[in-house]
Amino acid sequence: MFARISTYKPAPDSTGAPSDDTVNRVLQLPGCLGIYYLLGKDNKSLSITLWEDAEALAGSERAANTIRSETSAEQHMQILGVEEFEVLIRQLQV
Repeated sequence: MFARISTYKPAPDSTGAPSDDTVNRVLQLPGCLGIYYLLGKDNKSLSITLWEDAEALAGSERAANTIRSETSAEQHMQILGVEEFEVLIRQLQV
């Protein structure tokens, strides 16, 4: 599994939350396993998208860039960075 982590700085007038449309667009990309969106106390936010494999991660790059740019403009957020990682351990306690 692989992850793409995008870091944002929402404007003061922005909630920083993605729309349902944005979330659905990401989840419909081939190989997408899920999305997390986090808002920190310092008004910085992160989106974490999870991908089946390196091919799905690479194949989603163009669409993800488009979605990220459009959403950032709509939500008045500055994109601070985008990084990709291999997920070495995954475990959720339910």
